[in-house]
Amino acid sequence: QVQLVESGGGLVQAGGSLRLSCAASGRTFSVYAMGWFRQAPGKEREFVAAITWPGIVTYYADSVKGRFTISRDNAKNTVDLHVNNLKPEDTAVYYCAAETVGPHETRVLLTTDKEYDYWGQGTQVTVSS
Repeated sequence: QVQLVESGGGLVQAGGSLRLSCAASGRTFSVYAMGWFRQAPGKEREFVAAITWPGIVTYYADSVKGRFTISRDNAKNTVDLHVNNLKPEDTAVYYCAAETVGPHETRVLLTTDKEYDYWGQGTQVTVSS
């Protein structure tokens, strides 16, 4: 079992930046594949970015590629999402997710919400035009 807590959301003008952070506690952090998802009002939750354990490979949704960067610090048990050049359509609740992988599964990328068992409570990002 792992507990995830997101932080770093807020209100920002279009073109601005934020750093979203997800802190993990509980079982050993370093054997989880991690991801970020978001859900806008009236829309389904969508994939944003994923990172393997221990952080060798990353993958992004086309809508955020080149603007968002996912990273992890296994020593601190955190995974961050740096969001740059924000657009009004990026407004959503952003969720951190984790899923257990084997210690040798260093290239497993999970890009659908059904593949993740552990979720944080979310952090709101609002981008004004």
